[in-house]
Amino acid sequence: MRSKKQYHVRETEDGMLLMGGKKSKTLHEPWRIFRIMGEFVEGFDTLAEIGPAISLFGSARIGRDHPYYAAAREVSSLLARQGYTIITGGGPGLMEAASLGARDVGGTSVGLSIELPYEETFNSYNDMVLNFRYFFCRKVMFVKYALGFVIFPGGFGTMDELFEALTLEQTGKIHDFPVVLFGSQYWSGLLGWMKTTLMEERTINQEDLDMFLVTDDPAEVARHIKERSEPHPLKASVTPFDALRARDAV
Repeated sequence: MRSKKQYHVRETEDGMLLMGGKKSKTLHEPWRIFRIMGEFVEGFDTLAEIGPAISLFGSARIGRDHPYYAAAREVSSLLARQGYTIITGGGPGLMEAASLGARDVGGTSVGLSIELPYEETFNSYNDMVLNFRYFFCRKVMFVKYALGFVIFPGGFGTMDELFEALTLEQTGKIHDFPVVLFGSQYWSGLLGWMKTTLMEERTINQEDLDMFLVTDDPAEVARHIKERSEPHPLKASVTPFDALRARDAV
């Protein structure tokens, strides 16, 4: 695996947005909002019709010979058989495994790729690809169009998605949103820290730890997702116009 320094580094749109205020104040900066708006519009328009979906996350650095790769492929296949579209970050590693697992059973996978400051290869098993310049636009799509998250072992990006989902659930921004952590050994250190340090300091409580399932069984992942998401099978296909009509009908 090459380090970041070995890739060709380039400026990215969200990098310029986030660092722009620190370097200089420019008059054109407010106009960037239209590009951001465009990403939201394209995402909403494209993903509104994908049907019930599950977002699956995991490391891009885990290779095809790793047991987690086979497990991610199996989990994705089981979920696709149940009628879920599989959403990933579109990249290699466990994201590729998930896309391939959906394809194995005739399912659909969607890759939400992101512009990075270094070059990266994206997998060829996605049925649909959306390219994002801004991380925050992309992150909205992962939650908005999924009925739940399956979190495989990964790094900072995977952790980011995990804790965002838990924060949204904890604060009532999302409801009935199953989160599954796959790989009990991988997650044991983090879970131990939560149960000791966070619980002892009372920064979280037991209800917060009940918001996710930890398992090593692909079948349990599929069963848990189905049981938790089945009461809301149309969430992924609801558009803003549907929400307005529902509100007006009350």
